[in-house]
Amino acid sequence: MDFTLQHLEDEPALRASFDLMRVLRPHLRDPAAYSTQLLRQVAQGYRLLGAWQGLTLVGLAGYREMENLIYSRFIYVDDLVVSPDLQRSGLGAKLLNGVRDEAVRRQCNQLVLDTGLHMALAQRFYFRQGLLAHGMHFTQSLTGKQP
Repeated sequence: MDFTLQHLEDEPALRASFDLMRVLRPHLRDPAAYSTQLLRQVAQGYRLLGAWQGLTLVGLAGYREMENLIYSRFIYVDDLVVSPDLQRSGLGAKLLNGVRDEAVRRQCNQLVLDTGLHMALAQRFYFRQGLLAHGMHFTQSLTGKQP
């Protein structure tokens, strides 16, 4: 299958990603709030790479460049989602490779992402893509709400 990768750069394009992002983040309910949050994240360095099959948006990879004492400069993948009917088509790997290429271009030392402990299929996919588990991610809600 032929897929075209391109960053979503403006508010209408970001807004158009709402339905697909809900596949990964079903707690999202309000397209306007989603667009507003994405614009805030973009102001903080977030980028959203889209995959198109023709004129249809079929995959997304949201990421940001960060730096800390553990990894030095790295790309953190916030979101990776493929249309359910195209899972196992190679599109997830293509998106992850697009982000990896961007990390290399930016001279980052690591590619980092988190996945849920219950996401066995995602974990196998990440292992096949050369990512290794190096720890656990701990969180604490400070508002009483869970994502």
